[in-house]
Amino acid sequence: MDNFLQQLINGLTLGSIYGLIAIGYTMVYGIIGMVNFAHGDLFMLSAFIALILFMILTQILHLGSLPIAFFVVLVGAMALTGLWNWTIERLAYRPLRGSFRLAPLISAIGMSIFLSNFVQVVQGPRNKPAPQLPNHVFNLTDGLGGAKGAYSVTLSVRQILIMVVTTVLLAAFWYLVQHTSLGRAQRACEQDRKMAALLGIDVDATISITFIIGAALAAVAGVMFVMYYGVVNFADGFVPGVKAFTAAVLGGIGSLPGAVLGGLLIGLIEVFWSSYFTTDYKDVAAFMILAITLIFMPSGILGRPEVEKV
Repeated sequence: MDNFLQQLINGLTLGSIYGLIAIGYTMVYGIIGMVNFAHGDLFMLSAFIALILFMILTQILHLGSLPIAFFVVLVGAMALTGLWNWTIERLAYRPLRGSFRLAPLISAIGMSIFLSNFVQVVQGPRNKPAPQLPNHVFNLTDGLGGAKGAYSVTLSVRQILIMVVTTVLLAAFWYLVQHTSLGRAQRACEQDRKMAALLGIDVDATISITFIIGAALAAVAGVMFVMYYGVVNFADGFVPGVKAFTAAVLGGIGSLPGAVLGGLLIGLIEVFWSSYFTTDYKDVAAFMILAITLIFMPSGILGRPEVEKV
């Protein structure tokens, strides 16, 4: 029982990080129908940005308040990563928007390789450790003092913070999409970009803002990743990016709640498989569940079937 509850907490924490990255995938795909395969490397880039900003604040500027430093790092990483993605969209994706369907995909893969190698050249190939931060741990027990059926699990402040931040951001962006003028513009572009432009919606600006929002969410995931694991490497973008994309497809690409649900499921599958079976095949298990789901539910768990426009 102890192991199950502990792995449940660990899986929800890891799944929350995947879910934040997956939202960026599903927002971009929902509007322009393109899979931004550079999104995982943006997540990795944001982790390095967060680490550098934190070192500047604490080691150079000697800022002593960790909550203030965390807030500044979070906002700074979101802003800088959003600027990166805006630049990528303007230079690598927008000129190819009207070309054949594989051109943006090839461009996205090229940007992924560029970002990975850029960080490798600038920061080096070795792991970059983050400074040790205080992390209060709560011991949760049922109060039976070791009797049969008792359980004892740990829950850290970092895990609580990651899950709370994911929940708050999901609620905030669901509200943005459903109840704001930007959200209405995004949904209009998703249905028909040409008609949206005829109705006065600035399609280019809407798409650019969507890329910025997706990158900002990836930046939040990057900050949480560095805070939780305490180390980052230039190769840390590919595998989490692929798993987040898998989560978006599993939950139903185009659905914000589906992206987070898929992220949580991938995190739980990975953690439970590693705990009860072997870590060697944890990635295979996640993709196997995806394949089975898509066989019986091709649109994902919360996705809507595509209706062909005629």
